[in-house]
Amino acid sequence: MLKVSNEWKDYECLDAGNGEKLERWGNVILRRPDPQAIWEVDYNDTWKNPDGFYHRSNKGGGYWDFKKKLDDYWTINYKELTFKVSPTNFKHTGLFPEQATNWDFIIDKIKKSNRKIKVLNLFAYTGGATMASSYAGADVVHVDASKGMVEWAKENMKLSHLENNVIRFIVDDCLKFVEREARRGNKYDAIIMDPPSYGRGPNGETWKFEKNLYTLIEACMKILSDEPLFFLINSYTTGISSTVLDNILKTTILPIYPNGKVESGEVALPIKRDNLVLPCGIYGRWVSND
Repeated sequence: MLKVSNEWKDYECLDAGNGEKLERWGNVILRRPDPQAIWEVDYNDTWKNPDGFYHRSNKGGGYWDFKKKLDDYWTINYKELTFKVSPTNFKHTGLFPEQATNWDFIIDKIKKSNRKIKVLNLFAYTGGATMASSYAGADVVHVDASKGMVEWAKENMKLSHLENNVIRFIVDDCLKFVEREARRGNKYDAIIMDPPSYGRGPNGETWKFEKNLYTLIEACMKILSDEPLFFLINSYTTGISSTVLDNILKTTILPIYPNGKVESGEVALPIKRDNLVLPCGIYGRWVSND
């Protein structure tokens, strides 16, 4: 199933093609590489005069070329949430706008549950899903191995005026944290994860998507509550189909919690110029029938 994040006002994917995308973040136009946009497109004047242009290096990585001096960061809103945006030296901006469709799903499910929900967000990055969960009324535990990303998430919490809500920020290796939570007997009603293709924990722990994902999901089964609300996996790992996530969830969580359904698909952004859709990643989720 294709989920398109088409309710943004402060963000637009203006155009995409030739391995790049052109985006509006508030009033700032950025041009960045995108490995999915392999179709051809004619460059118009907007392509030629972005405020920021990320050039990829032949040796890996790359650099930003700014046509004008930008603020170190600025903010954009998605409905009632506010996020800090800042171009990083690895082409990202601190926010994945295609995830807005998942934020809407999270908010809707939590609000309709009519009970206090405890959410665990793993590989939580700058906390888009954390803020959505908190805004909806859940208590949230936010875990990421990067101290810098956790600090960024704390800034998003303040920008979204959620600092008086219950959010615990933890810098840790996600699998180790889940295993400790199981030993402590802590339970969660919803688990969200956005595991990278490859990564390292704060103490040098290595993570490889194909090798470690199943182990992590199996560990998460031990900390789900008796009446879980949802279990959501996002992925940007090249070569992994959403059907893989579908199969994993159907063989792990569904047999234990048959009172639910599994669905999977792509998350995407609408492209303003030609009404195409830019595929951005995949998702898989188990959702309670209640």
